[in-house]
Amino acid sequence: MNTIQLECFITVAEYLNFSRASEVLRITQPAVSHQIQSLEEELDVRLFNRTSKTVSLTPEGIRFLPDAELILKTAVSAKERLCRREGFLPFEIGCHNRMEINLLPPILQKLTREFPLLRPSVRLMPFPSLLNLIENKQIHASFGIKEEQKYSALSFTELSCAPVACICAPEHPMAQYRTLTKKQLSGNLIACPPRQISGAVFTAQNVILTRLPAEQCYFTENIESALTLAKANVGYTLYPDVAPAREPGLCYIPVTDLPGAVFGVYHRYDNDHPVQKRFLSLCREIIS
Repeated sequence: MNTIQLECFITVAEYLNFSRASEVLRITQPAVSHQIQSLEEELDVRLFNRTSKTVSLTPEGIRFLPDAELILKTAVSAKERLCRREGFLPFEIGCHNRMEINLLPPILQKLTREFPLLRPSVRLMPFPSLLNLIENKQIHASFGIKEEQKYSALSFTELSCAPVACICAPEHPMAQYRTLTKKQLSGNLIACPPRQISGAVFTAQNVILTRLPAEQCYFTENIESALTLAKANVGYTLYPDVAPAREPGLCYIPVTDLPGAVFGVYHRYDNDHPVQKRFLSLCREIIS
């Protein structure tokens, strides 16, 4: 049993979709299937029921899931302790889209200059998954929109209050406005799934979708796809506007009657990592 097998099992268990798990893990779908199959052979149980259309955990898979998470957590913690013994400082940062990753270069540039032994790494995953990883001490901090959450061990450091913006190409008719209201939003709407946007934006998006004809509704799997379609002037999308993370070549027009989103960093309140305080300080300096 190894950490790759466990990561594959836990990720498939979360999404119940081998294709999506392969995207998150950044390995091929056959590789994910192979890791699951080898783990099942080693444990001599079937962990998933698989058909051509659905994937579900077996009773054995459900029982094994908390054990797998604990084993993986222990392995990661052991690796971190060994790295510290060698003098290195591993620091895992979570992001759930490319815009958040774009915030990191100036922060990491300063951090690595101040802490030469720092070994930062970045995990790109959907937001709920990142909170689980912080809770289990598998990553140290994660960017995100503040939402009500059940994790008592987590703290949230606010960086900015981001207005919800209509994001469109410069050629789009709405690009001429400095501000907009919901009633002024018009044309094709490029919608994002709920895992990619805040609850308030998802609600507003759905209200608009219900009044649009089907031919004006475009659905994407992530914000990167939505921004690509917006750049192509296919339509507009809605997303909190964190100015330093803006995508070049697009217009960001605040929608004044949509509530803003609080953007910041999630982390454990009891995390004593020697770099974390400085990381949060640089986030406030560069992003706020």
